[in-house]
Amino acid sequence: MSHPSNPFLKLNYEPSIESLEDYHDVVTAAEYPMHKLRWRNDDLLPAIALAPDQVSDDDFIEAFGHFQSVRPFLALRYHGYQFGEYNPQLGDGRGFIYGQVRGVDNQLYDFGTKGSGRTPHSRTADGRLTLKGGVREIIASEALHRMGVKTSRCLSLIETGEDLWRGDEPSPTRSAVMVRFSRSHIRFGTFERLQWLSRPDLIRKLLDHVLQIYYPHLLGKKNQDQEFYLELVERVATLCAQWMAAGFCHAVLNTDNMSITGESFDYGPFAFIPTYDPRFTAAYFDHAGRYSYANQPAACYWNLEKLQAPLSLVSSNDDLQSSLLKFKDFYRTAYCSIMLKRLGFATLSEPETEDLIGATLELLSVAQAIGYNQFFVKLRQSFQTNWREDAHKIFENHDWELTDQQKPLLDKWRVVYHQLLIRLPIAEMANIAQQLEQSNPTMIFLRPEIESIWERITIDDDWQPFYNAIAQLKN
Repeated sequence: MSHPSNPFLKLNYEPSIESLEDYHDVVTAAEYPMHKLRWRNDDLLPAIALAPDQVSDDDFIEAFGHFQSVRPFLALRYHGYQFGEYNPQLGDGRGFIYGQVRGVDNQLYDFGTKGSGRTPHSRTADGRLTLKGGVREIIASEALHRMGVKTSRCLSLIETGEDLWRGDEPSPTRSAVMVRFSRSHIRFGTFERLQWLSRPDLIRKLLDHVLQIYYPHLLGKKNQDQEFYLELVERVATLCAQWMAAGFCHAVLNTDNMSITGESFDYGPFAFIPTYDPRFTAAYFDHAGRYSYANQPAACYWNLEKLQAPLSLVSSNDDLQSSLLKFKDFYRTAYCSIMLKRLGFATLSEPETEDLIGATLELLSVAQAIGYNQFFVKLRQSFQTNWREDAHKIFENHDWELTDQQKPLLDKWRVVYHQLLIRLPIAEMANIAQQLEQSNPTMIFLRPEIESIWERITIDDDWQPFYNAIAQLKN
């Protein structure tokens, strides 16, 4: 029986995707033997006009553990290209849309579940989420958010007391249900399914819905379909640049994992690269390296190209292709802008930008003793105004073990950085320090760090290292 004072049950949920037919199945949530709230994201509550102190842990458990609700639960239907092969056997197999609610910014947001039970799309799977999978998704989304990446975030994680068996985790392993807070769960694959069904009428209906809800500024424009696709190309290119600058490897960039709003979501075998290695691959099953770190821009481009097939059934294909050709410029502009900020600069000339980013990547690719994100943290922590006076003072107390072949690359980087500093007035040094602080969180979640956090949870049920790490990230 739901509690009438639960703020989550009093939100004004909108029947947005619910109002469309043939895009979802109404499902029921699983029932669990246990409900322990392990994570609540109070930072998200003000976005939906809720004050954290007015929402109890029991409110979270009632809404997102026992799944009391005021609207039907919708498992979305979609297809997708998985590692280049088309798969019509997809859809929400362990999640559903709990509800859609308007934020204080007047944008529509989804509460999407993960691990909430079987659906018509589960096939042989159990519809469950491992607790470790939930912990990892919180870490991924919070770390990316702190690094300026446009990402979904986790609203809650509730441990549910079941034993799960998985091939990629020591089993039995603990179970959980998670609620994801995101702009949309409509994917490229949502459109691809309708093409497979030969339903241009439904593609038109879905595209009109996407324009109305997520791109209202384009409504009524003469070429609104093309304008939408061009903006999506820019959003995806920018998102990919954000991943690359953050040293993030998503690992599963299938078309069913690409959001129609250009938002990053659905974190499985992701990893932050330990060192600058373009060939780094995060998924153990990605034997060919299709979704390696360096291949991410090409993968996003390919996915956008595949989306043209359903869209071309209701729009001009020529216009779509000309929009896609702008991907490279969008990507380059965004990547350079973010990398400059990570290096402390708001703007530089194009040649200066090329020199600095080029010298940085050359140093990091050759000197593997320097961790990728560790380099930017060291830059943030070491930066001094006196770097402007003498290039030798730059990183003079570093503890990197560099070979005789690698030391000249650090010297080259010092010279490039020093030259940029001396062209600026001394008053600008404070702005550089501030920019370095804003763009480079000191908490780095490499795989050993994540495993260490998980080990404490597994062995001692000690969640404090996890909470401490997320708190450090925020601060």
